[in-house]
Amino acid sequence: MSVSYRDALRAALLYGLVSVIWLQLTDHLLSRYFDEPTQLAHWQLINGYVWMFVSAALIFVARARLLSFLGGSASLKRQRQDRERLRQAEVVFDCTREGVLVTDRKGVIVHVNRALVEITGYTVEEVLGRRPNMFKSGHHGPEFYQAVFKSLKDSGDWQGEIWNRRKSGEIYPQWQTVRAINDSKGQLSHYVAVFTDISAIKQSQSELARLVHHDPLTDLPNRLLFTDRTEQALVTAQRHTSGCALLMIDLDHFKIINDSLGHNVGDLLLKGVGGRLQGVFGKGFTVARLGGDEFAVLIENCSTARQAEALAQQVLEVMKAAFDIEKHQLFISASVGISVFPSDALNAEQLLRNADSALFKAKSAGREGYALYTEELTAHALNRIEVASDLRRALEQHELRVYYQPVHDLNTSRLIGVEALVRWQHPLRGLVPPGEFIPIAERTGLIAEIDAWVLEQACWQMCQWQSAGVDLSFVAVNISSRLFARPELYTLVSTVLADTGLDPALLELEVTESAVMDDSQGALEQMYRLRALGLRLAIDDFGTGFSSLLRLKRLPVQKLKIDQGFVAGLPEDNDDVAIVRAVIALSQSMGLQVHAEGIEQVEQAQFLLNLNCDLGQGYWFGRPMPASELDWQRAPAISR
Repeated sequence: MSVSYRDALRAALLYGLVSVIWLQLTDHLLSRYFDEPTQLAHWQLINGYVWMFVSAALIFVARARLLSFLGGSASLKRQRQDRERLRQAEVVFDCTREGVLVTDRKGVIVHVNRALVEITGYTVEEVLGRRPNMFKSGHHGPEFYQAVFKSLKDSGDWQGEIWNRRKSGEIYPQWQTVRAINDSKGQLSHYVAVFTDISAIKQSQSELARLVHHDPLTDLPNRLLFTDRTEQALVTAQRHTSGCALLMIDLDHFKIINDSLGHNVGDLLLKGVGGRLQGVFGKGFTVARLGGDEFAVLIENCSTARQAEALAQQVLEVMKAAFDIEKHQLFISASVGISVFPSDALNAEQLLRNADSALFKAKSAGREGYALYTEELTAHALNRIEVASDLRRALEQHELRVYYQPVHDLNTSRLIGVEALVRWQHPLRGLVPPGEFIPIAERTGLIAEIDAWVLEQACWQMCQWQSAGVDLSFVAVNISSRLFARPELYTLVSTVLADTGLDPALLELEVTESAVMDDSQGALEQMYRLRALGLRLAIDDFGTGFSSLLRLKRLPVQKLKIDQGFVAGLPEDNDDVAIVRAVIALSQSMGLQVHAEGIEQVEQAQFLLNLNCDLGQGYWFGRPMPASELDWQRAPAISR
């Protein structure tokens, strides 16, 4: 039995008191009854021995009681520590955010914590005395639970993902760990299950998976998911000996809307297009946004190209209606490329690639239409790749040449200027026609580098002609929309003029109508900066774009060039006659010089002269040729 500190102190005081009383009493009694010193000393010696035995007995008792006290204190300390640990464990058990459930060895629930109540929705009273199968969701079969119990039997624990049911009936995922607990004899006494609600994690994973496979703007499948679905559709089509078709859709002139109204309006338009396409096709079709303004539609169970054409026509028709976006009524058309499985391709990659080739054909044909894939398109695509590769090498190997086409005054027939045109002298193919490499250069972006090179060569050549006494009023150089859109164009032109020493008044830069109208404000700033250098500016291919007369009158240009497509029909085609007459009248009213290109017959030259056209160029005057071969003689006079 343990002894308290007070008991030990009481024993020590008692021992001291007995010692004092014993010594005083025995000394008094001995002094009273024995007078002789010898007898007194004798009895005092005997009394000392007696007290020694009594003290030994008292010390033994006190020591025993002290040891008992010290041992009891350590035991009490251990008990206090154990109680503190239990209290802390109980706090952790009740405060942890993981649900905890304890059952006896028979599987009856004997204890749960507060987190379990919050997660499941059950109260403590509703859970105690019942079994964990009250939470079963029906999501798992018997084999799942058999595997759990087998793991507990073999290794004493199990962990994994499990779906359970809340009191509300909601099924939710848990990450659960179950462990078997043995008593001090090694016998199974309890099971402890600790679980975490991973609903939020699952939702985040689902959202992440959606973002990976869907376009964030339109919420349509993206290229990754579309390709995967196309592959699955082709496997199904092969199994059932059926067909599939793929429509590649690209919006026409979308960049104009983006640049003029802003990307926010452009994004809203893309969302509207996605919604309209979903309305056309509905379920059973996969409508995707592949990127930018490019969409695609997968048509399953489509055995003929005619079916695909009918759906492509629906796309073109549905795009004709206006899009009402932020108080704007926007109109936009589309071009569609079609490829069909298995006639056009054997796998998803080929089907996508061939539809893209067909789309390129549709856009090249004038846009707002559709085109079917043909094997010829593959050959053209391969040729474009080869030409692009060779063209890069041509720039490095100096295979490009500058040819010059004469420009004549229609009134005097005098050669007054030249237009610099690039040609490619291929080491194996000879002189490559510009129609074969210029479009590819524009598509790959090489045209800007080519234009810069032509500009420098033309300025140097003009300086040589001036030194030789050749009387020319200007050399014209084409500037592509790629180069014109770059802010460094001004630096390039000013540097070339400074390096060559050419009088800026002798240089004329030709910019296409579409390049000017794509970014009117930027174009206006660019043109005013260039005009500040003292050179001349001309609008090339006028009438082929979407000109605004309001914008045109603000442009610092000196010349309009009539596209050769309108000149070709003169003087028989009434439409061409009307257009050319209107352009000449417009130019004269605005004080601009008018220049017709593509003149191949004397009748065309005479007709243009009668309409008071100022300048002309074309095969009738002379073909493009190297500088050394130019004929400086006056052209035959043109009679009115």
